[in-house]
Amino acid sequence: PALMSCPQVQRALLALTVPLEMLQAVKGRMLQAMRKGLSRQTHAQANVRMLPTYICSTPDGTEKGDLLVVELCQSHVRTLWVTLLGDGNQSPQVMYKIFDTPGDIMKGKGEALFDFIAQCVRQFLAGIGSPQHRLPLGFVFPFSCRQTRLDKAELISWSKGFSCSDVEGKDVVQLLQSAINKQELYHVDVVALMNDTVGTMMTCSMGGEPCEVALVVDTGTNSCFMAEAQQVEMAEETSGRMCVNTEWGCFGDDGTLSDVLTPYDQRVDQESSSPGEKRFEKLVGSLYLGEIVRHALTALAAEKALFIGSSVAVLRTKDVLKTQQVLEIIDNEEGMAKARGALEALGLRPSERDCCRVQQICRAVVSRAAALCAAGLAAILSHMCQSRELERLVVNVGVDGELYRGHTRFREILQSVTGLLAPECTATLLPSVDGTGQGAAMVTAVTLRLAAQRREVDQLLAPLRLSRTDLERVQVLMRREMELGLGRESNANASVRMLPTYVCGTPDGTERGEFLALDLGGTNFRVLVVRVAQDGIRMASEIYVIPTAIMQGTGEALFDHIIECIMDFQLKQDLMEQVLPLGFTFSFPCQQLGLDKAVLLSWTKGFSASGCVGQDVVHLLREAAQRKQHLGLKVVAVVNDTVGTMMSCGYDDPKCEIGLIVGTGTNACYMEEMQNVGTVEGEQGRMCINMEWGAFGDNGCLDDIFTDFDRLVDEKTINVGKQRFEKLISGMYLGEIVRHILLALVKKQLLFRGKPCPKLQNKDIFQTKFLSTIEIDGLALRQVRAILQDLELQASFEDSVLVREVCQTVSLRAAQLCAAGLAAVVEKMRENRGLARLAVTVGVDGTLYKMHPCFSQHLQQMLRDLAPNCTVTFLQSEDGSGKGAALVAAVACRGAEPRGQPPLSPQ
Repeated sequence: PALMSCPQVQRALLALTVPLEMLQAVKGRMLQAMRKGLSRQTHAQANVRMLPTYICSTPDGTEKGDLLVVELCQSHVRTLWVTLLGDGNQSPQVMYKIFDTPGDIMKGKGEALFDFIAQCVRQFLAGIGSPQHRLPLGFVFPFSCRQTRLDKAELISWSKGFSCSDVEGKDVVQLLQSAINKQELYHVDVVALMNDTVGTMMTCSMGGEPCEVALVVDTGTNSCFMAEAQQVEMAEETSGRMCVNTEWGCFGDDGTLSDVLTPYDQRVDQESSSPGEKRFEKLVGSLYLGEIVRHALTALAAEKALFIGSSVAVLRTKDVLKTQQVLEIIDNEEGMAKARGALEALGLRPSERDCCRVQQICRAVVSRAAALCAAGLAAILSHMCQSRELERLVVNVGVDGELYRGHTRFREILQSVTGLLAPECTATLLPSVDGTGQGAAMVTAVTLRLAAQRREVDQLLAPLRLSRTDLERVQVLMRREMELGLGRESNANASVRMLPTYVCGTPDGTERGEFLALDLGGTNFRVLVVRVAQDGIRMASEIYVIPTAIMQGTGEALFDHIIECIMDFQLKQDLMEQVLPLGFTFSFPCQQLGLDKAVLLSWTKGFSASGCVGQDVVHLLREAAQRKQHLGLKVVAVVNDTVGTMMSCGYDDPKCEIGLIVGTGTNACYMEEMQNVGTVEGEQGRMCINMEWGAFGDNGCLDDIFTDFDRLVDEKTINVGKQRFEKLISGMYLGEIVRHILLALVKKQLLFRGKPCPKLQNKDIFQTKFLSTIEIDGLALRQVRAILQDLELQASFEDSVLVREVCQTVSLRAAQLCAAGLAAVVEKMRENRGLARLAVTVGVDGTLYKMHPCFSQHLQQMLRDLAPNCTVTFLQSEDGSGKGAALVAAVACRGAEPRGQPPLSPQ
């Protein structure tokens, strides 16, 4: 009732109360300010700085060893010796000593400050009789820094009463290391610098579950959290997570909190050492709460709502009311007595009503601080939830500082208001235990653990990371094998077969007419009609299934089935009366003896029809047509899919003289000068050569490129020792290579905490399509974890980052090896033609090239490096095996050249 009857007190309480809608608005503004700080474009103008800390992991419990910590505090330096036992960090052993800082040092020369810190370290180590083995040191430096590595940080500006000369803009880690070296402590290495907020997060991660957010509400206030690294644009880290130090004390320095500020806040700001700066901190930090209350009481006394009959001049003196007193006054039981005691100590004569009103003002100021802190915390939680694309975020928040520790009411408001403002997040607030000491030791220990793991991972992956020299050597070897494959005498011993295709020209745009195409390369086959006209190409097609019984029955039954399907298609398309030239894509290993003559060397892909190997497949098709009395069949060309790809792109781009397939398998073809093709008679013009480059290296020339993982993959294939180049590049094998690397990492305890992964033992369980998905730029790592969870692999966040790195390493090597092979081809073509520069187009097909997010760009980049005198354009093929086969037939019919006399290439 005493309050209700006083409008001045009611007004003051109302001004100090922030309603829920306004807290929602503050949260929204904080989110905006955070995004501004994260973005490279707007970072310079941001008040919430969002500084990268380069801490990319939280403790996992395996950390162990002796660690040294130095903490620079307001009035002293604290040194700690922390021993971790690798027991889940349950019982770290800690020794520490505090050294008082002489007053002149805080405002003297920077060199003197760092010399003093180093002397403290020396005295501390001498006092505990430390051994001389290498000692990693973590440095807690609670000032705003621009960090570029964990062990490199430039001081932005001093605060908290420090103003040492010659430090701002300098690397404080280097300054401390130099001072330590001066003390001849050469075994002490400064490995990490952090502020107190990060230490709080780390110490709260010690109990098993990781802690990914920290909040300090002390004399000042700050927060940090584990952000998605790709969003931290100021650090050029793109995978994983990184702890970001928000420096949120400056939130509102641009005026965004003007509708929250009261006249009391404005006066506190004007009297501070930094007017207009750290506006959020001045609403929340314990350095200022006593002052806000003092100004409120002064204003109410002037309005005759308090202390009537007392002289209130004492309230005009700065800092006469301490935050500690404010916290005691808001206590339910003792509070009234504490209020009376504090006010009487100032020479005031408060009535019971005055004490009650003062208590209410104190409660309003502290409640507002807690609610504003909650709005900031809710902004962080919602940002994490959104950026991780989660429906619900469950997270631990480490909290430290006298305001949080010192008062139940503050804690309760912080917890409940955070829940109201971020209902999609479940946050457990954990009080920190010595965040700056043990927490700093944890940062240092995690740094060492990650560095040791990084060395082991790099060692394991090193054989897969090819140097420029390695790739140039592959290019030279490919060129040598190509020459051997083209030579009449040397062909039999070459690993790259360089098979003549008898395709002697690419499309020139004058082709016209209707053509049939037949595409046989697996369990399904297609029949197409392709109409080539001046205004482009139109196609109609139908897919037919080959039953297993026919695939594995007799050759006669197989080819009879194919003819029946062709007849069915012609009937449906009303083509039975016409005799159309047919191009036949036959994607099995063949020795070609003419454009329409190809001898099957072996079946693959599950086919085993009898009576076909060693036979001309065109002849088998014609015999079946006779048996079925289908006389309107005119097979003019048999081609493989690589040649079809080149021809189909050649119709759109006359410069297309290379075909490349990178899918389940890999192969290439190109237009070679006839005079260089020793395996075919004739010197004039050009002929397309089907390289069959998948077998490159079968003669052992690539043995030093193969890793143990490649050998493990090869041993489990149906053609051990064969198609060695293909097994490094193509989609059929990359998933298996990754699987073997992951098993090796698990064995070395570098992945999945070394736990056995039974499902990962299964061949082909890790499909190549997973590489494509995992490597998509910007794919949240939770999606990577989801893929791994489908394989029954319980992946931590760090595991997901490592799996992605393995996938990237394997696919990059595949793309670079492909580029080395292609570089040999384009350089040979350039030299053949005596050109200083060659401009050529590659028609390309295959799921790996088309579907993998980075393969094509890695391939093209490396090709530019290895063949700088060639300008190579890549054109994705649309239906090389269908349209391409028809175009081979069209080019063959174009001049109706007599068979066996290859026409001059139009190029």
